[in-house]
Amino acid sequence: MLQAASLYGFVRTILIILLVYYGIKILSRLFAPYLMRYMSKKMQEKFEGQFNQQQHQKQQHKEGETVIDKMPKNNSTSNKKVGEYIDYEEID
Repeated sequence: MLQAASLYGFVRTILIILLVYYGIKILSRLFAPYLMRYMSKKMQEKFEGQFNQQQHQKQQHKEGETVIDKMPKNNSTSNKKVGEYIDYEEID
C-alpha cells in the first residue's frame, strides 16, 4: 500500500514537471516575438536619445571654440622623497 502511494506521487510529480516545462516552452514561443520587439524599440529610443543629446551639445558650441567637459581633480599629491637615485654605468 505504501509503495503504491509513493509510486503514484512520483508519477504525479513527473507529470506536473513535464506540464510546467511544456507550458513554459509554448508560452515563450508565443510571447518571444512581442518581447523582442518591445526590447528593440526601447533600445532604439535610448540610442536616439543619446544621439540627439550629442547633436544638441555640438550645436551649442561655436566652431573653433575649445570645450572642456570635465575639469580634472588636482588632489594628486606626489611624494618627492620616493627613494635614493643611484647613477650607474654598464661595464663591457
